[in-house]
Amino acid sequence: MRHPVDRRDFLRVSAFGGVVFASGLAGCESYGQAKVRDFHFVQLSDVHWGFNGPAVNPESATTLKRAVVAVNALPSPPDFIVFTGDLTHTTDDAQERRKRMREFKAIAADLSVREVHFMPGEHDASLDNGAAFQEFFGATHYSFDHGGVHFVAVDNVSDPAARIGAEQLDWLKADLGRLDVDAPIVVLTHRPLFDLVPKWDWATRDGDQAITILMPYRNVTVLYGHIHQEHHHMTGHIAHHAAKSLIFPLPSPGSQERRDPIRWDPAQPYRGLGFREVSEAGNAAPTLREQPLGAA
Repeated sequence: MRHPVDRRDFLRVSAFGGVVFASGLAGCESYGQAKVRDFHFVQLSDVHWGFNGPAVNPESATTLKRAVVAVNALPSPPDFIVFTGDLTHTTDDAQERRKRMREFKAIAADLSVREVHFMPGEHDASLDNGAAFQEFFGATHYSFDHGGVHFVAVDNVSDPAARIGAEQLDWLKADLGRLDVDAPIVVLTHRPLFDLVPKWDWATRDGDQAITILMPYRNVTVLYGHIHQEHHHMTGHIAHHAAKSLIFPLPSPGSQERRDPIRWDPAQPYRGLGFREVSEAGNAAPTLREQPLGAA
């Protein structure tokens, strides 16, 4: 077993201009009987299909399709893909909500990678406690294993009060309870589990309870969305990484009174939009590679 690394020491700019963050996801080569093998996956987030706001994104009907093309064109196809919430933009019309989900799912079906994991954001789930999402995409929280790494999808959006809830927290504790403390764990969620900017709804009301459950495990990485920008944070040894959006960027945390979307700049189309590759390389620390949504 290798000792966990200090993930903050590995944030750097790569030679090709993307940001690479070497996380402590694989603080050990193996856990239990499951050896960690090389693999990589892609995280996409905050698509907001159905959004209409020309001042913010006049190309809102094409950015998801552009992302699908970009992911399909990656030199090395990912093992799987995760969408960390806000697949669609909120609407009070239940029929329109399902129409947007149907359209989103049809576009996502063009991804060449067959294994795709979906999670809800509050735009998808908070108005009906995730009912429509479950019709199209299945459970709002679940876990799976890949390449010796345990993945846990936590739902902190179906409750409109931004809570995970006691029942799901009990499930999380039981799910992790079968793992060794050195097991590499990736938590997928939409809102941040820590209090980033509570007045902007950038927090989970009982997120501290989830972090308490995770804290005994030595190799935990949390990947989330919601804040529409790359952001890195540590709670003890647990690394939290926010992903960019595919629709519009938002201001830096707490930098202004309101979290109004950053307006579209015709001179820099797609600025602040992108997705993430996460690479697990066996003994080496895995890397997070930020890929911009280019104009090409």
